[in-house]
Amino acid sequence: MDFKSFAGTTIGVCGGLALYHFLLKDDASEPAYVPLLSERACKKWKGRHCLTVDNFTREDLNELFAIADQMDHIVKTRGTIDLCKDLLLTCLFYEPSTRTRCSFQSAMLRLGGKVVVIADAKAQSSVKKGETIQDTIRSLQCYSDVIAMRHPEKGSAAQAASAASVPILNGGDGPGAHPTQALLDAYTIYRHLGEVDGLTISLVGDLKYGRTTHSLAKLLTRFKNVKLNYVSPPSLAMPDYIMEYVSKHDGITQKEFQSLDDVLDTSDVIYMTRVQKERFPDPKDYEKVKNAFVLDLETCQKAKKGVKIMHPLPRITEITTDVDDFEGAIYFDEMRCGMLLRMALIAAVTGKA
Repeated sequence: MDFKSFAGTTIGVCGGLALYHFLLKDDASEPAYVPLLSERACKKWKGRHCLTVDNFTREDLNELFAIADQMDHIVKTRGTIDLCKDLLLTCLFYEPSTRTRCSFQSAMLRLGGKVVVIADAKAQSSVKKGETIQDTIRSLQCYSDVIAMRHPEKGSAAQAASAASVPILNGGDGPGAHPTQALLDAYTIYRHLGEVDGLTISLVGDLKYGRTTHSLAKLLTRFKNVKLNYVSPPSLAMPDYIMEYVSKHDGITQKEFQSLDDVLDTSDVIYMTRVQKERFPDPKDYEKVKNAFVLDLETCQKAKKGVKIMHPLPRITEITTDVDDFEGAIYFDEMRCGMLLRMALIAAVTGKA
């Protein structure tokens, strides 16, 4: 049977992966993408918004991770693919961003698609004239097949989705949610440790305003026997509503700490975060806690063998540069995993996966 007849067949994730690796061995010169989703899964994904992690299931994560693994091979061997050559992504960013915006852009470009970028929507769009989020989305979707958005107000992504006929991918809504960051973080853990089930993961720093930690804590409830440690000053503790959400899921434990030393010897992953100055109503409160936790190489060497150090970036002072050469420091590869995961997500919600 030739390759095209295989690739044209709708297959499940497990069968697709087996077929994909078989074809690589059978004809390594053949660069085509092998569809991994079943017909049912394709229908589930196409047109889907990504606003929070609340509606993601373990099956969803398995599917995205499998697609992202294939994207990794494509990027390594070919650089790009024409999977989304007829599609356009609009990046609508009301807040500064380096990694998230460039990651979405790179993901779409590597998929063969086109990108329109509004990098400072507050200053460079009709928002300055008083236009609502809903009207901005109604306009931009006339030109777009998918929209990635960042906004400083919690709930803004849901407002956008209420007016959208194309998928909205939330790149962060103030102190609320950052679902694609949580997805890429979970994928990074899976890539580097082989699994997420059974791990002890310590979230450190600004847990009050840190939307990345909020989304990640919630997403980790989809895995089995995960132990969550929350390490922060009392004034930056994980919000009660996040802890209540996690507590409703069986097999997940969570504990609060005020010292990083208390979790060093048990953590499989230490997830550092910066204290977010821009979220503090009173600058004096920021000054009190800005250097609450600093992870240096000496501290890393005291940690559990095989520990992985992660950070959504940017970092300020919370991870010293000497940690960059530590064998467990994976925060820069975390960015690459983010591009792969977003490639998978864009392909899935546009019906190309």
